[in-house]
Amino acid sequence: MKQLRIAIILLLIGGLLTTTAFFMAFFTAEVQQFGTVTVASELDTAFQLVSVGDNGFSYGRPWFSQKIFYFHVPVAEASFLVLLLSAVFAVRFLMTRKRSFDTKSRIAMETSLVFVILTMITGVLWTRASWGVWWEWEPRLTTYFIMMLMMIAYFVLRNSIEDEERRAVYGAAFAVLAAINAPISFMITRVLESNHPVVFQSGMASSNLLPFIVAQVGMLMVGYAVYALRMSEERLGERIDAAKEALEG
Repeated sequence: MKQLRIAIILLLIGGLLTTTAFFMAFFTAEVQQFGTVTVASELDTAFQLVSVGDNGFSYGRPWFSQKIFYFHVPVAEASFLVLLLSAVFAVRFLMTRKRSFDTKSRIAMETSLVFVILTMITGVLWTRASWGVWWEWEPRLTTYFIMMLMMIAYFVLRNSIEDEERRAVYGAAFAVLAAINAPISFMITRVLESNHPVVFQSGMASSNLLPFIVAQVGMLMVGYAVYALRMSEERLGERIDAAKEALEG
């Protein structure tokens, strides 16, 4: 019960911080200019046409794309960290064969998948606002999409195996494999040429840093709270099943 209370408190505080950062982004943060985007054909969007050259039409990125950034980046970071947590529990399960670690790894994977889906949704909105397209097969988007598919495949794999021990072992191995994509997706924009902005390399005004940090802290609290609440639900279910078996026996 103590862990449940802590999770609820963190969920409330994290939600408050995230909401605060969202409003700060609109009322106190400067409009961040990450540069321009060049497309082959003219766009009928809210973009400001900057120039027309041999390579196509260059547009300044609209101000509202920056606001998505304050939600998109913290959600993406939470998805990476919780996925890595799932891999840590998976490795511990493979080393000890304790079922509790398999359960923790699975719950962390469920939590991470929620944040991955939110990252994809906000990312698509940002891409549309900043680049004028809903999707582009550039390095960051491609590697993150592959990571999401592997996470979905993790649950397909688990549901396709009836034997509990084999299901846990294969699931743990696949969780580690999926988690390898997290650092690859995070670092790839720093290694390969990409349209995706790199936060501090792109420059950040001082008035933008505070809501960015507040959003990060709040989202990490929300991430842990969701994981803890889901774990509490799982343990409650296990206790109910154990009580039913005791009564039937």
